[in-house]
Amino acid sequence: MTQVLVNFRLEEEDKKNMEEVCRDLGMSMSTAFTIFAKKMGREKRIPFEVSVDPFYSDANMSYLKKVLSEIDSGKATLAEHTLIED
Repeated sequence: MTQVLVNFRLEEEDKKNMEEVCRDLGMSMSTAFTIFAKKMGREKRIPFEVSVDPFYSDANMSYLKKVLSEIDSGKATLAEHTLIED
């Protein structure tokens, strides 16, 4: 079967993380992408669940920025909580 070269851009940190995982699994990034492509071709879908983490929603990020701003400005009121035992 003829092979082709595929180029695409990836964030540097994502590439480093993927290289580390691939190394731990004893495979190259090329092999990992080939596995992904073959599985996607067979199943006609992305072969894993894709969802949005609500932690990173615009509303929550806005809230967190507001809280950090209040802490930085000294306006925040922090409360001590008791630890919950397992």
